[in-house]
Amino acid sequence: MTEKCVIVTGAARGIGLASADLFREEGWKVVIVDRDRGALDEVAAARPDLLALPHDVSDPDQVAAMLRDTLAWAGRLDALVNNAGVAEFGPIRDCDFAMWRRVMATNLDGVFLCSQACTEALAATRGAIVNIASISGLRASTLRVAYGTSKAAVIQLTKQYAAELGEVGVRVNCVAPGPVRTKLAMAVHSQEIIDAYHDAIPLNRYGSERELAEAIVFLASERASYVTGQVLAVDGGFDSTGVGLPALRGRVSDPA
Repeated sequence: MTEKCVIVTGAARGIGLASADLFREEGWKVVIVDRDRGALDEVAAARPDLLALPHDVSDPDQVAAMLRDTLAWAGRLDALVNNAGVAEFGPIRDCDFAMWRRVMATNLDGVFLCSQACTEALAATRGAIVNIASISGLRASTLRVAYGTSKAAVIQLTKQYAAELGEVGVRVNCVAPGPVRTKLAMAVHSQEIIDAYHDAIPLNRYGSERELAEAIVFLASERASYVTGQVLAVDGGFDSTGVGLPALRGRVSDPA
């Protein structure tokens, strides 16, 4: 049987790389895309079975090249994971238009451009798109006016694509990660922030990159063949608790 092929953007590190590795474990042909050529080359050197493409998803010409290179290599496309994203945080008063556009260009425009470019190839295989939003797209937070808005827009874009592409057999879903223990997060989160997140999350911990990858690969696979237009928060229950104060939650004794 012809191997299925997936494109994972923003895959030089973090959730994207973890997803690419899990797809490889499940027998997919994997194309990883990232504009960080140095990090991409390092990843590819350790994984000679995949195709690494140094493209910027916010550039229409580079997105077109991404698809051409993929089809030339694999001959088909069965799934697209729109994971590439940037995060710039700060007060609303400090968010100038240049910052707003930097965030939107990758987080929102990139999802649109990649999905638009890959639609025909995915329709040919009745494939799937998995967009990566954020818990910040489901609930507002301070310092995230551009980031949170971009991720909320990704959620709506997911639903728009699902409503229309279902007619050609393409499923479109969205994963909204909560706090994840990535190298970048651990580098910038102080112990105070880590403790606050643990208190606010019902499971009392950060998620792992692998846990996010499991949800992404599931939604891209035939195991989710009747799932489309959905937003899956992989967040340890963070969204479900809203702004509830951890101190007001009842203490649950360990049944063991």
